[in-house]
Amino acid sequence: NTSRCWASRAALLTGYYPQAVRRDLLPEVDRGEYGMFGVTSGANGVRPRWAQLLPAYLKPLGYRNYHSGKWHMDGDRLPAGFDHSYSLEDHNRFFNPQLHLEDDVKLPPVPLGTNYYSTRFIADHAIQCLKEHAGKYSNQPFFEYLAFTAPHFPLQALPEDIALYTNRYQVGWDAIRTERLARMKQLGIVDCDLSPLETNTVPRWNLTDDELHRQVNTNEMGHAVPWDSLTRGQKDFQSAKMAIHAAMIHRMDLEIGRVLDQIQAMGALDNTLIFFVSDNGASAEQILRGDGNDPAAPMGSATSYLGLGSGWSSAANTPFRLHKSWTHEGGITTPLIVSWPAGIQAHGELRQDPGHLIDLVPTVLDITGASRPSTVAGL
Repeated sequence: NTSRCWASRAALLTGYYPQAVRRDLLPEVDRGEYGMFGVTSGANGVRPRWAQLLPAYLKPLGYRNYHSGKWHMDGDRLPAGFDHSYSLEDHNRFFNPQLHLEDDVKLPPVPLGTNYYSTRFIADHAIQCLKEHAGKYSNQPFFEYLAFTAPHFPLQALPEDIALYTNRYQVGWDAIRTERLARMKQLGIVDCDLSPLETNTVPRWNLTDDELHRQVNTNEMGHAVPWDSLTRGQKDFQSAKMAIHAAMIHRMDLEIGRVLDQIQAMGALDNTLIFFVSDNGASAEQILRGDGNDPAAPMGSATSYLGLGSGWSSAANTPFRLHKSWTHEGGITTPLIVSWPAGIQAHGELRQDPGHLIDLVPTVLDITGASRPSTVAGL
Protein backbone atom coordinates (compact mmCIF):
# COMPACT_ATOMS: atom_id res chain seq x y z
CA ASN A 1 0.00 0.00 0.00
CA THR A 2 1.01 3.66 0.03
CA SER A 3 1.01 4.10 3.85
CA ARG A 4 -1.94 6.51 3.77
CA CYS A 5 -5.67 6.11 3.26
CA TRP A 6 -6.57 8.34 0.32
CA ALA A 7 -3.49 7.51 -1.76
CA SER A 8 -3.99 3.77 -1.25
CA ARG A 9 -7.62 4.00 -2.33
CA ALA A 10 -6.58 5.76 -5.51
CA ALA A 11 -4.09 2.98 -6.28
CA LEU A 12 -6.66 0.31 -5.42
CA LEU A 13 -9.45 1.66 -7.61
CA THR A 14 -7.49 3.07 -10.57
CA GLY A 15 -4.60 0.63 -10.90
CA TYR A 16 -2.15 3.53 -11.08
CA TYR A 17 0.30 4.95 -8.58
CA PRO A 18 -1.50 7.79 -6.79
CA GLN A 19 1.08 10.32 -7.97
CA ALA A 20 0.17 9.49 -11.57
CA VAL A 21 -3.48 10.35 -10.93
CA ARG A 22 -2.84 13.40 -8.67
CA ARG A 23 -4.07 11.64 -5.54
CA ASP A 24 -0.77 11.97 -3.70
CA LEU A 25 1.07 15.19 -3.05
CA LEU A 26 3.07 16.53 -5.98
CA PRO A 27 4.48 19.93 -4.97
CA GLU A 28 5.53 20.77 -8.51
CA VAL A 29 1.94 20.30 -9.66
CA ASP A 30 0.47 22.45 -6.89
CA ARG A 31 3.07 25.22 -7.00
CA GLY A 32 4.37 24.94 -10.54
CA GLU A 33 2.85 26.00 -13.83
CA TYR A 34 0.00 23.50 -13.49
CA GLY A 35 -1.13 25.23 -10.31
CA MET A 36 -1.93 28.28 -12.41
CA PHE A 37 -4.72 26.26 -14.01
CA GLY A 38 -6.25 25.06 -10.74
CA VAL A 39 -4.65 21.61 -10.84
CA THR A 40 -4.09 20.17 -7.37
CA SER A 41 -2.74 16.93 -5.96
CA GLY A 42 -2.79 15.09 -2.65
CA ALA A 43 -5.83 14.40 -0.47
CA ASN A 44 -7.82 17.05 -2.36
CA GLY A 45 -6.40 16.23 -5.77
CA VAL A 46 -8.72 15.63 -8.71
CA ARG A 47 -7.97 12.74 -11.04
CA PRO A 48 -7.39 13.45 -14.71
CA ARG A 49 -10.35 12.36 -16.83
CA TRP A 50 -8.56 9.31 -18.18
CA ALA A 51 -8.08 7.89 -14.65
CA GLN A 52 -11.27 5.87 -14.43
CA LEU A 53 -12.18 3.63 -11.53
CA LEU A 54 -12.61 -0.14 -11.66
CA PRO A 55 -16.44 -0.18 -11.95
CA ALA A 56 -16.24 1.88 -15.13
CA TYR A 57 -14.24 -0.94 -16.73
CA LEU A 58 -16.59 -3.63 -15.46
CA LYS A 59 -19.90 -2.01 -16.38
CA PRO A 60 -19.59 -2.69 -20.16
CA LEU A 61 -19.32 -6.40 -19.29
CA GLY A 62 -22.69 -6.31 -17.55
CA TYR A 63 -21.43 -5.97 -13.99
CA ARG A 64 -23.56 -4.36 -11.32
CA ASN A 65 -21.29 -2.33 -9.03
CA TYR A 66 -21.89 -1.52 -5.37
CA HIS A 67 -20.00 0.60 -2.86
CA SER A 68 -20.47 0.40 0.90
CA GLY A 69 -18.42 2.45 3.36
CA LYS A 70 -15.52 4.84 3.24
CA TRP A 71 -14.83 6.70 0.00
CA HIS A 72 -11.96 9.17 0.47
CA MET A 73 -11.69 9.70 -3.28
CA ASP A 74 -12.44 12.65 -5.50
CA GLY A 75 -15.74 12.77 -7.36
CA ASP A 76 -19.07 11.07 -6.70
CA ARG A 77 -19.75 7.37 -6.74
CA LEU A 78 -22.54 6.89 -9.27
CA PRO A 79 -20.78 8.81 -12.09
CA ALA A 80 -17.72 6.62 -11.37
CA GLY A 81 -19.71 3.51 -12.32
CA PHE A 82 -21.38 2.37 -9.10
CA ASP A 83 -25.07 1.48 -9.24
CA HIS A 84 -25.61 1.90 -5.51
CA SER A 85 -23.48 3.52 -2.83
CA TYR A 86 -23.48 4.20 0.88
CA SER A 87 -20.68 6.69 1.45
CA LEU A 88 -19.57 7.43 5.01
CA GLU A 89 -17.84 10.79 4.74
CA ASP A 90 -17.66 11.35 8.51
CA HIS A 91 -14.58 9.48 9.69
CA ASN A 92 -14.71 10.86 13.24
CA ARG A 93 -17.89 9.29 14.58
CA PHE A 94 -18.65 5.56 14.56
CA PHE A 95 -21.97 5.97 16.39
CA ASN A 96 -23.42 9.23 15.08
CA PRO A 97 -22.07 10.30 11.67
CA GLN A 98 -23.00 13.80 10.61
CA LEU A 99 -22.12 13.40 6.93
CA HIS A 100 -23.08 10.30 4.96
CA LEU A 101 -24.76 9.75 1.62
CA GLU A 102 -26.82 7.11 -0.13
CA ASP A 103 -26.55 7.05 -3.92
CA ASP A 104 -24.77 10.43 -3.69
CA VAL A 105 -27.69 12.05 -1.83
CA LYS A 106 -27.07 13.33 1.69
CA LEU A 107 -28.74 11.44 4.52
CA PRO A 108 -29.87 13.08 7.78
CA PRO A 109 -27.23 13.21 10.53
CA VAL A 110 -27.48 10.33 12.99
CA PRO A 111 -28.23 11.50 16.55
CA LEU A 112 -26.59 9.98 19.60
CA GLY A 113 -28.44 7.17 21.28
CA THR A 114 -29.52 5.14 18.24
CA ASN A 115 -28.38 1.60 17.42
CA TYR A 116 -26.21 2.88 14.55
CA TYR A 117 -22.62 1.63 14.49
CA SER A 118 -20.80 2.26 11.24
CA THR A 119 -19.17 -1.16 10.83
CA ARG A 120 -22.53 -2.86 11.22
CA PHE A 121 -24.37 -0.35 9.02
CA ILE A 122 -21.81 -0.60 6.21
CA ALA A 123 -22.28 -4.38 6.17
CA ASP A 124 -26.06 -3.92 6.24
CA HIS A 125 -25.84 -1.81 3.10
CA ALA A 126 -23.65 -4.34 1.31
CA ILE A 127 -26.09 -7.13 2.20
CA GLN A 128 -29.01 -5.00 1.02
CA CYS A 129 -27.29 -4.47 -2.34
CA LEU A 130 -26.52 -8.18 -2.69
CA LYS A 131 -30.08 -9.18 -1.84
CA GLU A 132 -31.41 -6.78 -4.46
CA HIS A 133 -28.87 -8.19 -6.91
CA ALA A 134 -30.04 -11.74 -6.22
CA GLY A 135 -33.66 -10.75 -6.69
CA LYS A 136 -33.40 -8.56 -9.79
CA TYR A 137 -30.05 -9.14 -11.49
CA SER A 138 -29.09 -12.73 -10.73
CA ASN A 139 -28.03 -13.27 -14.34
CA GLN A 140 -25.39 -10.50 -14.07
CA PRO A 141 -22.05 -10.53 -12.24
CA PHE A 142 -21.43 -8.10 -9.38
CA PHE A 143 -18.61 -6.08 -7.85
CA GLU A 144 -18.98 -5.07 -4.20
CA TYR A 145 -16.48 -2.53 -2.84
CA LEU A 146 -16.77 -3.01 0.92
CA ALA A 147 -14.72 -0.35 2.72
CA PHE A 148 -14.93 -0.30 6.50
CA THR A 149 -13.60 2.66 8.46
CA ALA A 150 -12.56 0.39 11.35
CA PRO A 151 -10.11 0.27 13.01
CA HIS A 152 -9.21 3.87 12.12
CA PHE A 153 -9.19 6.34 15.00
CA PRO A 154 -11.16 7.33 17.01
CA LEU A 155 -11.19 4.10 18.99
CA GLN A 156 -14.94 3.55 19.37
CA ALA A 157 -16.56 0.14 19.72
CA LEU A 158 -19.67 -1.62 20.97
CA PRO A 159 -19.50 -2.29 24.74
CA GLU A 160 -20.23 -6.00 24.31
CA ASP A 161 -17.28 -6.31 21.93
CA ILE A 162 -14.92 -4.40 24.22
CA ALA A 163 -15.86 -6.72 27.10
CA LEU A 164 -14.43 -9.68 25.19
CA TYR A 165 -10.92 -8.20 25.33
CA THR A 166 -10.89 -6.36 28.67
CA ASN A 167 -8.10 -8.46 30.19
CA ARG A 168 -6.26 -9.56 27.05
CA TYR A 169 -3.73 -6.73 26.76
CA GLN A 170 -2.76 -6.08 30.36
CA VAL A 171 0.53 -7.90 29.71
CA GLY A 172 1.58 -4.89 27.62
CA TRP A 173 2.87 -4.18 24.16
CA ASP A 174 6.35 -5.66 24.73
CA ALA A 175 4.93 -9.07 25.62
CA ILE A 176 2.34 -8.93 22.82
CA ARG A 177 5.03 -8.10 20.25
CA THR A 178 7.17 -11.02 21.40
CA GLU A 179 4.17 -13.35 21.45
CA ARG A 180 3.03 -12.32 17.97
CA LEU A 181 6.48 -12.68 16.44
CA ALA A 182 6.79 -16.21 17.84
CA ARG A 183 3.38 -17.09 16.40
CA MET A 184 4.25 -15.59 13.00
CA LYS A 185 7.49 -17.56 12.88
CA GLN A 186 5.63 -20.74 13.80
CA LEU A 187 3.22 -20.16 10.91
CA GLY A 188 6.04 -19.40 8.48
CA ILE A 189 4.91 -15.83 7.87
CA VAL A 190 8.23 -14.18 8.76
CA ASP A 191 11.76 -15.22 9.65
CA CYS A 192 13.33 -12.15 11.19
CA ASP A 193 14.07 -10.44 14.47
CA LEU A 194 11.81 -8.00 16.25
CA SER A 195 12.54 -4.37 15.42
CA PRO A 196 13.20 -2.21 18.50
CA LEU A 197 10.62 0.27 19.73
CA GLU A 198 11.09 3.71 18.17
CA THR A 199 10.86 5.62 21.43
CA ASN A 200 11.39 9.10 19.98
CA THR A 201 9.54 8.82 16.66
CA VAL A 202 5.90 9.92 16.44
CA PRO A 203 3.83 11.65 13.76
CA ARG A 204 4.78 15.33 13.73
CA TRP A 205 1.11 16.38 13.86
CA ASN A 206 0.41 14.48 17.08
CA LEU A 207 -0.69 16.25 20.24
CA THR A 208 2.10 16.96 22.70
CA ASP A 209 2.30 15.04 25.95
CA ASP A 210 0.94 18.07 27.79
CA GLU A 211 -2.01 18.33 25.38
CA LEU A 212 -2.71 14.62 25.70
CA HIS A 213 -2.77 14.88 29.49
CA ARG A 214 -5.10 17.88 29.45
CA GLN A 215 -7.44 16.87 26.65
CA VAL A 216 -7.44 13.07 26.78
CA ASN A 217 -6.22 11.51 30.03
CA THR A 218 -3.35 11.97 32.46
CA ASN A 219 -2.37 8.36 31.74
CA GLU A 220 -2.10 8.94 28.00
CA MET A 221 1.38 9.00 26.50
CA GLY A 222 2.81 10.10 23.19
CA HIS A 223 5.82 7.80 22.90
CA ALA A 224 6.46 4.07 22.94
CA VAL A 225 8.49 3.21 26.03
CA PRO A 226 9.18 -0.12 27.74
CA TRP A 227 5.94 -1.40 29.29
CA ASP A 228 7.58 -2.07 32.65
CA SER A 229 8.37 1.64 32.99
CA LEU A 230 4.66 2.58 33.06
CA THR A 231 2.69 3.28 36.22
CA ARG A 232 -0.28 1.10 37.18
CA GLY A 233 -2.66 3.79 35.97
CA GLN A 234 -0.87 4.08 32.63
CA LYS A 235 -0.93 0.31 32.14
CA ASP A 236 -4.66 0.16 32.84
CA PHE A 237 -5.43 3.02 30.46
CA GLN A 238 -3.18 1.77 27.67
CA SER A 239 -4.41 -1.83 27.86
CA ALA A 240 -8.00 -0.57 27.74
CA LYS A 241 -7.24 1.28 24.49
CA MET A 242 -5.93 -1.85 22.83
CA ALA A 243 -9.01 -3.75 23.97
CA ILE A 244 -11.15 -1.21 22.10
CA HIS A 245 -8.97 -1.56 19.00
CA ALA A 246 -9.35 -5.35 19.15
CA ALA A 247 -13.11 -4.96 19.59
CA MET A 248 -13.31 -2.85 16.43
CA ILE A 249 -11.53 -5.55 14.44
CA HIS A 250 -13.66 -8.25 16.08
CA ARG A 251 -16.83 -6.49 14.94
CA MET A 252 -15.45 -6.01 11.42
CA ASP A 253 -14.68 -9.73 11.28
CA LEU A 254 -18.25 -10.58 12.28
CA GLU A 255 -19.72 -8.20 9.71
CA ILE A 256 -17.53 -9.57 6.92
CA GLY A 257 -18.87 -12.97 7.91
CA ARG A 258 -22.44 -11.73 7.49
CA VAL A 259 -21.64 -10.43 4.00
CA LEU A 260 -20.03 -13.75 3.06
CA ASP A 261 -23.08 -15.59 4.42
CA GLN A 262 -25.23 -13.55 2.03
CA ILE A 263 -23.00 -14.42 -0.92
CA GLN A 264 -23.17 -18.07 0.16
CA ALA A 265 -26.98 -17.87 0.28
CA MET A 266 -26.88 -16.64 -3.32
CA GLY A 267 -24.93 -19.76 -4.31
CA ALA A 268 -22.09 -17.52 -5.47
CA LEU A 269 -19.37 -17.88 -2.84
CA ASP A 270 -17.26 -20.48 -4.66
CA ASN A 271 -17.14 -18.40 -7.81
CA THR A 272 -16.66 -15.00 -6.17
CA LEU A 273 -13.16 -13.54 -6.20
CA ILE A 274 -12.52 -11.84 -2.85
CA PHE A 275 -9.58 -9.57 -2.01
CA PHE A 276 -9.00 -8.48 1.59
CA VAL A 277 -6.48 -5.65 1.92
CA SER A 278 -5.60 -2.68 4.12
CA ASP A 279 -4.82 0.86 3.03
CA ASN A 280 -1.92 1.28 5.48
CA GLY A 281 -0.25 -0.14 8.55
CA ALA A 282 -1.42 0.56 12.09
CA SER A 283 -1.47 4.23 13.07
CA ALA A 284 0.45 5.96 15.87
CA GLU A 285 -1.57 9.13 15.36
CA GLN A 286 -2.93 10.86 18.46
CA ILE A 287 -4.99 13.85 17.41
CA LEU A 288 -8.46 15.20 18.11
CA ARG A 289 -11.06 15.86 15.44
CA GLY A 290 -14.83 15.91 15.20
CA ASP A 291 -16.36 16.59 18.62
CA GLY A 292 -13.06 16.06 20.41
CA ASN A 293 -12.71 13.92 23.52
CA ASP A 294 -14.79 14.00 26.68
CA PRO A 295 -12.34 12.85 29.39
CA ALA A 296 -15.29 11.81 31.57
CA ALA A 297 -16.85 9.59 28.89
CA PRO A 298 -16.42 5.80 28.99
CA MET A 299 -13.44 4.78 26.89
CA GLY A 300 -14.54 3.66 23.43
CA SER A 301 -17.92 5.40 23.64
CA ALA A 302 -19.37 7.87 21.16
CA THR A 303 -18.10 10.95 23.01
CA SER A 304 -14.57 9.66 23.57
CA TYR A 305 -11.82 10.21 21.00
CA LEU A 306 -8.74 8.07 21.48
CA GLY A 307 -5.83 7.07 19.27
CA LEU A 308 -3.89 3.83 19.42
CA GLY A 309 -0.52 5.50 20.03
CA SER A 310 2.93 4.37 19.02
CA GLY A 311 3.28 1.61 21.62
CA TRP A 312 0.29 -0.41 20.48
CA SER A 313 0.80 0.58 16.86
CA SER A 314 4.24 -1.03 17.07
CA ALA A 315 2.58 -4.17 18.43
CA ALA A 316 -0.02 -4.17 15.67
CA ASN A 317 2.74 -3.82 13.07
CA THR A 318 4.89 -6.64 14.48
CA PRO A 319 7.65 -7.26 13.48
CA PHE A 320 8.07 -4.14 11.35
CA ARG A 321 9.34 -0.64 12.08
CA LEU A 322 7.19 2.46 12.42
CA HIS A 323 3.63 3.14 11.41
CA LYS A 324 1.08 4.56 9.00
CA SER A 325 2.39 7.58 7.03
CA TRP A 326 5.96 6.22 7.04
CA THR A 327 7.30 4.30 4.07
CA HIS A 328 8.99 1.84 6.39
CA GLU A 329 7.46 -1.61 6.40
CA GLY A 330 5.27 -0.78 9.38
CA GLY A 331 3.54 1.77 7.17
CA ILE A 332 3.33 -0.02 3.83
CA THR A 333 3.52 -3.77 4.42
CA THR A 334 0.14 -5.37 5.05
CA PRO A 335 -1.19 -8.78 4.05
CA LEU A 336 -3.37 -9.61 1.07
CA ILE A 337 -5.87 -12.45 1.51
CA VAL A 338 -7.46 -13.87 -1.64
CA SER A 339 -10.31 -16.37 -1.93
CA TRP A 340 -11.73 -17.84 -5.13
CA PRO A 341 -12.37 -21.58 -4.71
CA ALA A 342 -13.61 -22.09 -8.26
CA GLY A 343 -10.80 -20.13 -9.87
CA ILE A 344 -7.66 -20.71 -7.81
CA GLN A 345 -6.38 -24.26 -7.64
CA ALA A 346 -4.05 -23.60 -4.72
CA HIS A 347 -5.87 -23.46 -1.38
CA GLY A 348 -4.49 -22.37 1.98
CA GLU A 349 -1.09 -21.39 0.66
CA LEU A 350 1.17 -18.71 2.08
CA ARG A 351 3.11 -16.75 -0.51
CA GLN A 352 5.82 -14.17 0.07
CA ASP A 353 5.68 -12.50 -3.34
CA PRO A 354 5.66 -8.70 -3.05
CA GLY A 355 2.73 -6.89 -4.58
CA HIS A 356 1.16 -3.46 -4.65
CA LEU A 357 -2.40 -2.18 -4.66
CA ILE A 358 -1.93 -1.07 -8.27
CA ASP A 359 -1.81 -4.77 -9.20
CA LEU A 360 -5.44 -5.43 -8.32
CA VAL A 361 -7.19 -3.56 -11.14
CA PRO A 362 -5.11 -5.14 -13.94
CA THR A 363 -5.58 -8.54 -12.29
CA VAL A 364 -9.36 -8.11 -12.27
CA LEU A 365 -9.35 -6.81 -15.85
CA ASP A 366 -7.35 -9.83 -16.96
CA ILE A 367 -9.67 -12.30 -15.20
CA THR A 368 -12.90 -10.70 -16.41
CA GLY A 369 -11.70 -9.99 -19.95
CA ALA A 370 -12.23 -6.27 -19.50
CA SER A 371 -9.76 -3.78 -20.92
CA ARG A 372 -8.85 -0.17 -20.53
CA PRO A 373 -10.18 1.95 -23.40
CA SER A 374 -7.59 3.43 -25.73
CA THR A 375 -9.03 6.91 -25.11
CA VAL A 376 -11.20 8.43 -22.38
CA ALA A 377 -13.04 11.71 -22.98
CA GLY A 378 -10.92 12.25 -26.06
CA LEU A 379 -7.64 11.80 -24.18
